[in-house]
Amino acid sequence: MTDLIEQIAKARGIADEYVAADGSRKVISRESKKDCLRALGYDVDDDASLLKQFNSQEDELYDKGVEPVIVAFENEGLSFKIRLTDDEAKDPLSFEVTKEDGTKCQGPVLMTPSAASEKRTVHGLTYTAYDAKVPIDLPFGYHEIAFKTRKRTISGIRLIVCPKSCYKPPRIQEGLKVWGPSVQLYALRSARNWGIGDFSDLAELIKYLADNGAGFVGINPIHAAYPSNPESASPYSPSSRRWLNVIYINVEDTQEYNENEDVRRKVCSIEFQKKLNQLRTAEYVDYSGVMKLKLEILRDLFAGSTISDGRSRRGKAFTRFCNEGGLALYQMATYDALQEYLYNQGKQAWGWPVWPAIYQKYTNTSVKNWQEKHEADIKFYMFLQFLADEQLEKANKVAQDRGMAVGIYRDLAVGVSNGSEELWANGGIYCTKASVGAPPDPLGPLGQNWGLPPMDPQKLLDEKYQPMIDLFRSNMRHCGSLRIDHAMSLYRLWWVPPAAPASEGVYVYYRVKELVGILALESHRNKCLIIGEDLGTVPDEMRTILKEAGIHSYRIFFWEKAHDGGYLAPKDYPEQAMSALSTHDMPTILGWWNHEDLKLGLKLGLYNEQQAHDIGEGRYQDQQRILDSLHGLGSVGDKVPSDGRNCPMSPELLEGLQIHMCRGSCALFSTQIEDWIRMEKPVNVPGTSSEYPNWRRKITKNLDEIFSDPDVLKLLHEMTEARNSVSTHY
Repeated sequence: MTDLIEQIAKARGIADEYVAADGSRKVISRESKKDCLRALGYDVDDDASLLKQFNSQEDELYDKGVEPVIVAFENEGLSFKIRLTDDEAKDPLSFEVTKEDGTKCQGPVLMTPSAASEKRTVHGLTYTAYDAKVPIDLPFGYHEIAFKTRKRTISGIRLIVCPKSCYKPPRIQEGLKVWGPSVQLYALRSARNWGIGDFSDLAELIKYLADNGAGFVGINPIHAAYPSNPESASPYSPSSRRWLNVIYINVEDTQEYNENEDVRRKVCSIEFQKKLNQLRTAEYVDYSGVMKLKLEILRDLFAGSTISDGRSRRGKAFTRFCNEGGLALYQMATYDALQEYLYNQGKQAWGWPVWPAIYQKYTNTSVKNWQEKHEADIKFYMFLQFLADEQLEKANKVAQDRGMAVGIYRDLAVGVSNGSEELWANGGIYCTKASVGAPPDPLGPLGQNWGLPPMDPQKLLDEKYQPMIDLFRSNMRHCGSLRIDHAMSLYRLWWVPPAAPASEGVYVYYRVKELVGILALESHRNKCLIIGEDLGTVPDEMRTILKEAGIHSYRIFFWEKAHDGGYLAPKDYPEQAMSALSTHDMPTILGWWNHEDLKLGLKLGLYNEQQAHDIGEGRYQDQQRILDSLHGLGSVGDKVPSDGRNCPMSPELLEGLQIHMCRGSCALFSTQIEDWIRMEKPVNVPGTSSEYPNWRRKITKNLDEIFSDPDVLKLLHEMTEARNSVSTHY
């Protein structure tokens, strides 16, 4: 039975071994493979049942003849495997392609027996696998292809023809090098927002940035969260990655608000303004308080609107949005409305796993019955998505009108949470009995379990990659770039079976070239530059794939070291990359330099005294090497001391670090507003949940204050000059 376990594991893309962070080769145990197969639904504890299950799947593949989808690339023709009976193979095989535009073309298929001589008998017929080729040049896009023998037609096969590399904006392609901040949208302060950064703050920020030389602005994942459970606030554990987080709506920047005098009067009342002021002045985002006020007013606006009048211009725009959103939008709105209903009934409702059984699947009859009785509630949440999309589009137009080289870059999270709408409505493509994580490494010696169910590679194939197409397409909406968080997810994911420690997971491989091809196709269709977060242990094969696909890699200054421990000069970084000094998972520059993160780690129990001391001693050595590099390359002057132990963070050093990076070769340099205004507190501390208010800490100054600060304006000017000095075109 061991051989069958290994055979199925190989067929399902489960790795035999992997190279760990320390360079050692780790063998994945048979038990870990069994646990993963069990999570995938295989009956590994019953030999006869397992054999029957596997044979059934193999029989189905041979009986169908061709996989549900073929992915091809420009100038390469079509190459695929087809399985025919011995009788069918005697006759010529032809194809017919129905192109995306409806036109058709036909021709012969060239076949040679598969090198592996794969044969299988199904229902008394012997099938042979053939390597097939169709030397045809097709336009990029989503087509259909059918194959015809004398006795049967194999139809319903999707044919995706992809470019070999992703889109790059013209000025970036011509050699322009740009800078821009990566911001946590919720953390932005302004005199008018409701206690959380919103899409209008984003638009205002873009104006300031464009006027001061920035080429882009990055934002955290703005995926749909939980309006009725707002404290579930991590942007990396969303409810749906296809829809938007409605908490970012600026209520006052809607047509409905401008047309509703009663609501405006309510918002302007002393009592309401007092609540808003409390939310604005708070050090941390009060998600519950913000969401409560916004939903209250948005409901009033919805009730008093003509949005449901299909004859009005506004009603037509809403109807068009709903039609484009289709079933997926209706599912998202149903989830939000049903969750609110259950909370109002006094039930535990944080996610569908704790809902009454009759509501735990979208396809349940009880859900359909509930929908029929609550159409207005569902339409309200569709209305919120309409407003959010409208305001994001408006912010993106500001970036376009102001001539930003890239514009907004959005962030695609690696997965969704266990209680999410995506699993509730489309759980069939996920393996809900496993979780994505990471194997042991120096930062997580026990491994990591992120609590995010992985997509099943076979189910993606069965769905002809439509879930990935929808995911890429929706996240390229209203932006100029998309960052893929944990880009390794296109290549492989570390699956942790239920009840297993994170160290006992397995790597499951995906068809990376096909997924990257689809990503490239959508990037061209949406004119969207792609950034792949490729930090940590990345196999050489994946780095080559990303490079050849025109995907910008990620380079963090503090992690880019030479073999002797010194820091690589940013001019030696790859051009096709985005560099940064820090990220949302790291301390601010001031916090790192002053070792405030170590003090915080001690307080939170992440380190003991000895560990903090040892890390601190290593930090001093790093600071010395950084100063050596900065002074050696002329990035700082004599005002900055040369001794790593006796060099406090100063405006000159802070500016020098930014300019040092801007003179580098990467096409993009990502900076952070927190560092411009010398903030110490991090926005997120990995390894914590309730111990630290992650995803809540606000920027300490309003946007207008930041962009009227002479020191900030001087820094932005010098960053622009530095970037231009290394550009081959600007």
